[in-house]
Formats: sequence, structure tokens, C-alpha cells
Amino acid sequence: MSRRKSGEAVTGWVIVDKPSGPTSSDVVNRVRRLFNARKAGHAGTLDPLATGILPVALGEATKTVPFIIDAAKGYRFTIRFGQATATDDAEGEVTSTSPLRPSAAEIEALLPRFTGPIEQVPPAFSAIKIDGERAYARARAGETVEMKPRPVTIHEIRLLGLPDADHAELEILCSKGTYVRSLARDMALSLGTVGHVSALRRTRHGPFAEAVAIPLDKLCALGHIAPAPDLGAHLLPLETALDDIPALAVSGEDAARLKQGQGVLLRGRDAPILSGSVLATHRGDPVALTEYEKGELRPVRVFNLAS
Repeated sequence: MSRRKSGEAVTGWVIVDKPSGPTSSDVVNRVRRLFNARKAGHAGTLDPLATGILPVALGEATKTVPFIIDAAKGYRFTIRFGQATATDDAEGEVTSTSPLRPSAAEIEALLPRFTGPIEQVPPAFSAIKIDGERAYARARAGETVEMKPRPVTIHEIRLLGLPDADHAELEILCSKGTYVRSLARDMALSLGTVGHVSALRRTRHGPFAEAVAIPLDKLCALGHIAPAPDLGAHLLPLETALDDIPALAVSGEDAARLKQGQGVLLRGRDAPILSGSVLATHRGDPVALTEYEKGELRPVRVFNLAS
């Protein structure tokens, strides 16, 4: 007999404002325990030193994680000029120094070169797998790790200011796969000096912004209040992650077919206006993520929500 999974069938998104220090997995585990949820996952790792938006999916919402992983992300970050580090952030050992410091005008003039599609070499200390092993594991073992360039897109980038000669604060909106550490490193090199990220904060992740995030310590503190507060106030619906996907209401009979993994033929006015991914709903509740093709909805992810 298989062992029953512990926890409750909690479903939704918790948007955590992660502090500097804990790993993304640490945050997920704390949220899962707080909500007593059976399943939990996150939609994109934040480095331990980084802060900001970390979307945590509970229950059936974990099936929508790929849509958030693919979404654009916003960051505010600080470049520390004059010091290169092994990890391209403040955690690594200093590997080289430079006395040169760029001016605000020089940084502003450089920004167009780092806007739009660019090629970027990820940091050696990253979670990218090389021959089945994480790059950071090889780097920590003292290996010379050769990272291949990858295409990413910087949708927007702007200089916020220079607090002092050694630091510059910037803000970007970028595609998935972008490493801010690599961006800081490459910008510094293009300015004739060296540099690393000394502070990093994620300000947006797809549809989730700072306004809907709750600090991790505040969320955890709620778990120690008696009587227990309504944590549901911080649980966003599963479909929040699917704002860019059209929704289509289906009948109870069609909903049952989709949940059994069967396709549903569309007739009438709905069919001509749909294409690609469609969220099928019944009485306002998500039923399945589907793909529309040749007049038929085909289930891709079926949601088993508690009634």
C-alpha cells in the first residue's frame, strides 16, 4: 500500500519578498510548512544574497510554474566597480582590481549596447548543468569551467544613479535566462574596468510585482499568532499565473472529458477566435490548460481542485 502524502490540498500562489540569506529552496520549505501544503515549488531561483520577488506555487498551481519561469523579470541592482570576483557577486573572492571608475555619462552611453537581444556568458558559479553536473559544483572543486554564450534579451535598462564613485545603481527588465551578475561583469569590462554585483533585488516576475509580495519574516510570524490568522489572504488563485492566456468556459460534460484527458470539439463562435494555449474553466474554476488545434481543445495540464 502506498503511503498517503502528508499535508492538505492547498492550491495557489504565495508571492514572497525574499530576504538576503536563505536559499530559494529554504523559502519554499518554510511556505509549504506554514500552509501545511502537500506540494510546493518556486518559479525561478534567487541567489541567497539576492532579495525580492520569489513566487511560490502550492498544490495544483505547481502545474503552472513553466508559464512563470518563461515570463520577463525586473531587477534593481548595484555594480561595484574596481573589483572582479570569482562569482561575479559580493560572495566570491576578489580576482582582479582596477583603479578606473566610469562616469554617469559613460555608463549612459553604454546602455544601448546592452539593450535588446545580446549574447551572454553565464557565471561559472551558476546552476547550469555541464555533462550532467552543476557548473558551480565544478567551479567549487577548482575546475576551470568553460561556459558557452547564450542569447538573452534586455527589454529595458536604465541608470538610477551613482551613490559614490565605486557604485552604480541600475534597473532592468529582461528575458528568462538572463544573469544580472554577467551583465554587471560585462558592462564593467566594456567601460574599461572590472566589477561585480554588490546588491540585487528582483522587483517583478511575470504578473507578480512588489505590491502583492509579503516579506518572508512577516509571513512566518503569522504562523505563531493565536488564534491563527487567515493565511488565505496571501494565497493568490492558480489562474493568476495565466493572465496572458485566454480563458474559455466549458460545460460540465466537456469539463469531465478534459479531466479524463480527452479532447473537446468546439463549435459555433468560440472556435474561430482561439489559437494556441487556452485555459478551460467551468463555473469560474480552472479545469485544464489546453492547446487549441483544428477546432479541438486538447488537455495539456489537468487541474484536480478540491471541491
